[in-house]
Amino acid sequence: MDRRDCPVLTGMGGSAPRTCSLVNPALTARPRNLGAAAPSGSVKITHPGKAIIAGGLAGGIEICITFPTEYVKTQLQLDEKANPPKYRGPIHCVQTTVRDHGVRGLYRGLSSLVYGSIPKAAVRFGAFEFFSNMMRNERGQLSKGNSFLCGLMAGASEAVFVVTPMETVKVKFIHDQTSPNPKYRGFFHGVREIVREQGIGGTYKGLFPTILKQGSNQAIRFLVMNSLKDWYRGDDLSRNINPFITAAFGATAGAASVFGNTPIDVVKTRMQGLEAHKYKSAWDCAVKIAKYEGPRAFYKGTVPRLGRVCLDAALVFTIYEEAVKFIAIVWPDKRS
Repeated sequence: MDRRDCPVLTGMGGSAPRTCSLVNPALTARPRNLGAAAPSGSVKITHPGKAIIAGGLAGGIEICITFPTEYVKTQLQLDEKANPPKYRGPIHCVQTTVRDHGVRGLYRGLSSLVYGSIPKAAVRFGAFEFFSNMMRNERGQLSKGNSFLCGLMAGASEAVFVVTPMETVKVKFIHDQTSPNPKYRGFFHGVREIVREQGIGGTYKGLFPTILKQGSNQAIRFLVMNSLKDWYRGDDLSRNINPFITAAFGATAGAASVFGNTPIDVVKTRMQGLEAHKYKSAWDCAVKIAKYEGPRAFYKGTVPRLGRVCLDAALVFTIYEEAVKFIAIVWPDKRS
């Protein structure tokens, strides 16, 4: 400190005072680059209504592309009970189906999934945005724990409102079409017959394992997807993500979910098949599979399911994100 800046020092022989400051300027200087810069921008908040529209579009387009793999997966899981099994693997299943029914045979039961996939994806994304918008911080970010929880609730929502009844009809319809004398003439006829014979409860077979499957599916997928997006954006929270990057992230999230819940999917499929009456509950079904078929039976259909789910997740997340951007032209997003 210059002695001229203080009257005390001036009285000791210094020049006329200018100002007096006993604070060291070095202590008040703004620190430079003492750590990483705070994240810039904020995450766009998607209205649940917009998510419902974009999700429905994504679900409808995706199922039309991926249904053959779903058909093969279901056939292999149902074939596990046959003695001897009809199919030696996914490729043999495709060859046999095309030989006996033509390429169109791979799309048998598509109508039931088209009617279900649109509302399923709509409910899933709408529910996720609804719950996540209540849990985001001031910058629009979700913690990993909240991301997992929101995905879990979104999956449970779609299981109760859409997936369980639609999957029950789909599995029964596909199983019926492989019998010597099919009794269902189409989707609506199948629904009518199932409700007439078994009541509304007949379309809710396997509700608990379906909630477990969908809840764990979406919890894992949204957790992985959001974690990868946060990693990619880094400090720039408003950074746009290329559709090809979104697809890669979606495929990764889908693969993670497959290895986490394939056993649940196997039990769910058995509980919704035409021979579901053989099992007292989902637990009874799991015990009988383990006892009579061995642990490997829980992973029957993993290969075709892995391919289907990776493609499914990549398509759905990509189409959804692009649909949200398109809708934002007339329904702008807001930032947190």
